[in-house]
Amino acid sequence: VQLQASGGGLVQAGGSLRLSCAASGRTFRSAAIGWFRQAPGKEREFIATINWSGDSTYYQASVKGRFTISRDNAKGTVYLQMNALKPEDTAVYYCAADSRTYGLGRNYDYWGQGTQVTVSS
Repeated sequence: VQLQASGGGLVQAGGSLRLSCAASGRTFRSAAIGWFRQAPGKEREFIATINWSGDSTYYQASVKGRFTISRDNAKGTVYLQMNALKPEDTAVYYCAADSRTYGLGRNYDYWGQGTQVTVSS
């Protein structure tokens, strides 16, 4: 599985962005996908994950209710809709695939390049 995140940019606090994770490879449709982020000087943190079919999701508490993860297997893409953005959401966002589960992602074995999200106050 090869992954490429896109859709980042600069947005004002309270605004929205939609990130995309384009995937290639035959195992994408059966893989769980997760979104992570890493802010300067901080460790990478988990944001959200979605199972292979898209009917199960899980979110980190700080983004629950503001972010929505979804997927379109026909297009080979997973999305992260981010609403009500806060300056503390500023980070490089990454998508990753856990190809060894039909459930939610836990052990990610493929990683994409990140996309920068900057939220100004």
